[in-house]
Amino acid sequence: MSDPVRLSKLMSQRGLCSRREADKLIEQGLVRVNGELVNTLGVKFPEDVKIELTQRAQAMQNERVTIMINKPVGYVSGQAEDDYIPAVRLITQEAHSETDQTRLHLKPAHFKGLAPAGRLDIDSQGLLILTQDGRIAKQLIGENTELEKEYLVRVDVDVSDEQIEQLTFGLELDGKPLKRAKVRQLNSEQLQIILREGKKRQIRRMCEAVGLHVSGLKRVRVGELRLGKLEEGQWRYVLPEEFRHRDSRKPERTPSGKPVARENRVPPRRPKIKGKSLYGQGAKRNKRDE
Repeated sequence: MSDPVRLSKLMSQRGLCSRREADKLIEQGLVRVNGELVNTLGVKFPEDVKIELTQRAQAMQNERVTIMINKPVGYVSGQAEDDYIPAVRLITQEAHSETDQTRLHLKPAHFKGLAPAGRLDIDSQGLLILTQDGRIAKQLIGENTELEKEYLVRVDVDVSDEQIEQLTFGLELDGKPLKRAKVRQLNSEQLQIILREGKKRQIRRMCEAVGLHVSGLKRVRVGELRLGKLEEGQWRYVLPEEFRHRDSRKPERTPSGKPVARENRVPPRRPKIKGKSLYGQGAKRNKRDE
């Protein structure tokens, strides 16, 4: 029999919320274990207990928002640094995309606790996700996530088969081997690279390691969420069902911790490649890149 586990850790493991959020909910008496309210921090339970959030806690979670931005080059993902502008400043009523289907209206409360779920370098562009929801953040950037991240990468020279093979598997960064990537050449100057991890400036460093210089990098997909028709510099809210991706290799679990039967799981969709241009999904080509 396994040792008891802290309630906040169990809640995080089951995807109910982040551990920090779990502590707050427990303190407020908004968590039930086997039907009984718990309001003591640090308490431990067996891994097979039934954990439920009260209706008030669920309502609080449902009010949290997630936003996607088509970030232009020149903006930083997080807090302002070295006089660069943080991407959150792009979230204005004027830049709210017409593609938004949520019927939500921008409110000051939507900025509270809004943080990037994954970085996108200042000299890169494309899909950046910001969220108030710890569940979404854990799914996107948790230490055990293997969610795919798709990039279009422009290089200055033709890429050899050997370089593509090296980019796919066998490279190391900071002394640690990288997970296998999916690499495909789209045309003479452009690659499609799909990663299942997110180290700092990973694609640029991978390309440098095999003798390639990256002159343009655009993220177009994270999991099932695609940049689509969102124009450069615009943003929209993200619908909850857009984050229904599941890794088919890991069993889904119910609130009680029991695995969900395979036939009841939501199957992941196969990714599709739209267009062959790095700048063909809303971004504009910069003259300095020509």
